[in-house]
Amino acid sequence: MISRVYRATLFALYQLCIVIGIVAMPLAIATRQAGLSLPIHRLLSNVEQAYETAHAQ
Repeated sequence: MISRVYRATLFALYQLCIVIGIVAMPLAIATRQAGLSLPIHRLLSNVEQAYETAHAQ
């Protein structure tokens, strides 16, 4: 039961990260033009890996 809740939570977090990435796109474009980069891709990658690991168990 706990693993089911854990996987559901990770899935919701993954979906939330995707939405945040989409909403932050204009900010990311502006920071890229300023020579900076937002680390949203790293956050999304880490959450995706955690979800896939939990799903495989």
